[in-house]
Amino acid sequence: MKHDRLAAIDIGTNSVRCIVVEMDRAGKFRVLDDEKATVRLGEGIARDNAISPAAWQRTMDALVRMKKIVDGYGVIGVEAVATSAVRRAANGDAFVSAVADTVGLAITVISGEEEAELAALSALHNFDMAGKHYTMVDIGGGSVEVVTALGNHIEEIYSLELGAVVLTEKFIAADPVRKGDYLKLRRHIRKALKAECIDGMPPVQYLIGSGGTMTSIAAMVMAMRKEEYGSIHGYEVLRSEVVHLLAMLLRKDLKGRRAIPGLNPDRADIIVAGVTVVDELMEFFGANLLKINERGLREGLILKALRKYKLLPVEKKPRSWRESVLEFARSCHFDEEHSLQVARLSLEIFDAVASPFSLAEKERQLLEAAALLHDVGYLISYSGHHKHTYHLVRHADLFGFTPREREIIANVARYHRKALPKKKHESFARLSPRDKIIVSRLGGILRLADGLDRRRNSVVSALECSLSPSTFTVRLGGGDDVSVELFGARTKGDLFEAAFARKLILAAAPAGESLRTAV
Repeated sequence: MKHDRLAAIDIGTNSVRCIVVEMDRAGKFRVLDDEKATVRLGEGIARDNAISPAAWQRTMDALVRMKKIVDGYGVIGVEAVATSAVRRAANGDAFVSAVADTVGLAITVISGEEEAELAALSALHNFDMAGKHYTMVDIGGGSVEVVTALGNHIEEIYSLELGAVVLTEKFIAADPVRKGDYLKLRRHIRKALKAECIDGMPPVQYLIGSGGTMTSIAAMVMAMRKEEYGSIHGYEVLRSEVVHLLAMLLRKDLKGRRAIPGLNPDRADIIVAGVTVVDELMEFFGANLLKINERGLREGLILKALRKYKLLPVEKKPRSWRESVLEFARSCHFDEEHSLQVARLSLEIFDAVASPFSLAEKERQLLEAAALLHDVGYLISYSGHHKHTYHLVRHADLFGFTPREREIIANVARYHRKALPKKKHESFARLSPRDKIIVSRLGGILRLADGLDRRRNSVVSALECSLSPSTFTVRLGGGDDVSVELFGARTKGDLFEAAFARKLILAAAPAGESLRTAV
């Protein structure tokens, strides 16, 4: 259905990005193509106030190629915008006219405030912000857009000429970076923040960052942590890690930076300026945590276009992680009754062990998600469906979860049957020691709960759980014979016993007896 396809092109100071999406029947869009070209359109603008002939040609070549890609997909519309470089250049209008004549693309030159609004639109689409005070930041090559917000309500919008390309050209002339130049760079950023942004506001809980600098920070930190997740979208970075990363970058010359794992070599010359801006922003806003929005401005463009073409409701109630999980599970044609029953039983068991084993509300959420998704691998085949589940969940677009949390959910769901976690299992081996314990414990609960619905008919109506120093006793209540469920639970209680170091005792409650969960 090509009439439901749209494209967005973002012509930035450092790169040009083109994304093509298609709406599905559920009212969501999926990405069909995502093309990037590093063109350095803003090269020399700070000095010459004009787009150079070489940068002009590089960008034209990229846009010709992207227009052919877009035409190939048969989209109904293209939203193309240009940002800081074209805004600032004296020949910006001529460039826009040349693109229209040569490429056949109508470009809108947007203001810094419009950039900020698009980045915010994407962030609000991807993160659960209810009740949180935070700052959204989009770092480009020419400018930085900053949006402060509370929940879904925007407070202030700022656009600052602090892009990574502009700052590099203005302050960094030596390789490696000279200390004096670096100090001048920091002072300039601080001065700009104090002049443009509201100073003295209460600290925000975290920054949500988009743009190439932000995604590079995430990729480098992920490599430093030796983590391997399917995506950096939603990845969380501590302020201390930004500080250490910046110190490491400053010690290296350009060749050394190009060899850093996770950093695209094309960005190695401007990364110091970009990370310095992030460090100063976290300091200015008092944020200790950075959340990465991999999608950013171009997704904001798509969301705006979808509304323009009436393909997305103008008003849409806030998303929740549970709705997102159920939406994905339904797309995989899961057994909803069984999965809901397993989730309910899992949470009853969890509540009985949570306090003694310091399991928090976040772990409860991860368990519920894994329980709802544990059988989605049936979509591929019954044989080995637990392994198929792992791969499907790991790469699913689950709202409200970080890459680490998606990895935990995928592993917990994977161990609902067959082999217990082993060092030779690659997916388990790459987890941190702490996350291995979480997966084993939550996986043990899920595995046990799955056994308690062996006939997939929700016959077990209640559980009474009791924890002692050596045992965990579960009494089953139900309106029918629960012998098969007792058998299923005994068969699948092995991981629970290993993870909690308790002998599992299972029994059926007498008919008619009212059960209460007790710890």
